[in-house]
Amino acid sequence: MASLSSNLLFIAFILYLVATPFYGGAIKSKKELNENKGTNKWGVIAVALTIVGFISQLGYFITRWIAAGHAPVSNMFEFTTFFGMALVGAFIVIYFIYRTSLLGLFTMPVAILVIAYASMFPKDITPLIPALQSYWLHIHVTTVAIGEAILAISFAAGVIYLVKAIDQTKSSKRTFWLEVVMFSLVAVLGFVAVSTVFSASGYHETFNWTDKHGKVTVMEYTMPALTGPNEGELLTKDGFKPLVEMPAIINAKKLNTVIWSLMAGLILYGLIRLVLRKRIAAALKPLVKNINLDFVDEISYRSVLIGFPVFTLGGLVFAMIWAQMAWSRFWGWDPKEVWALITWLFYAAFMHLRLSKGWHGEKSAWLAVIGFVIIMFNLVAVNLIIAGLHSYAGS
Repeated sequence: MASLSSNLLFIAFILYLVATPFYGGAIKSKKELNENKGTNKWGVIAVALTIVGFISQLGYFITRWIAAGHAPVSNMFEFTTFFGMALVGAFIVIYFIYRTSLLGLFTMPVAILVIAYASMFPKDITPLIPALQSYWLHIHVTTVAIGEAILAISFAAGVIYLVKAIDQTKSSKRTFWLEVVMFSLVAVLGFVAVSTVFSASGYHETFNWTDKHGKVTVMEYTMPALTGPNEGELLTKDGFKPLVEMPAIINAKKLNTVIWSLMAGLILYGLIRLVLRKRIAAALKPLVKNINLDFVDEISYRSVLIGFPVFTLGGLVFAMIWAQMAWSRFWGWDPKEVWALITWLFYAAFMHLRLSKGWHGEKSAWLAVIGFVIIMFNLVAVNLIIAGLHSYAGS
């Protein structure tokens, strides 16, 4: 069953990968503007491949649930793959409302990167720790992922808006920060690349270290340790000695992975710029030259309008109920809880500024992008680096 589950996920990934160029073909041949009155053959093929891929990934989710005996959202690999599936599902729904292939051209690469990112984490099915042995695991975590996936659609629409609206013929703060967003996506590719290289080479080294409770335990690295664990003692003969030792509150191994990913991302970004000879956003601009900005702005806003209450339920209401049941308190200032609150407050401010202050258009697009950055920081940095009660999510 576990083997079938992995195969279904792989098939879904390939179908998403194949579908993406067809969305580009749909844009090129149809030159969609705003409310598309039908679609061309490229768009039909792209959406069909996406739907089949989604069904395949749904099959992965169900078969892994059967094999594990619980909802497969209990570790970094499972949660992130579910987030990717929810993102594709949200796109399919939005597509049939607005009928625009352009959204697929920008959304599918994000979904592909999310699933590729997830695939770099351990895929073994492990028993649930006591705190997770509750039906609230299914309710809380899946609702959070669905809410974040819908909000991610607003990010894709926001990026489309900014690529269209920002003048790429001259350097400015706007072009700089938009290119930072593009680099962030490339950095995910860097993580996949560097993880694959070191995994293929069989790199491995072991440390004894002292955790924040003063307990001495073992930490295994699969990449050269640029950042070493607290009071770490290298056990591997001829292993790479860390450049700096991290305090116990920081997960040195995961921080090390992030640093390697950023380094690989910088190299990949440099190569891409060398080939394109222009900013990535500038290279994407011809794809969006015919779109209607008001139409994209509406998609971005409506995605937040739907995703925000879903995230509120999963990230705050259901989370507090489960926290009370598991730890006998609604709130404990755990890093994950704090960043869930920050995410909620940001999107609450987004709605306020949109409705009360008239922040439409480019301002709203920047807010959508920043909101997704906060979500990804919560998923990557908080899960991987900062130790807390939710550290199991980064296993």
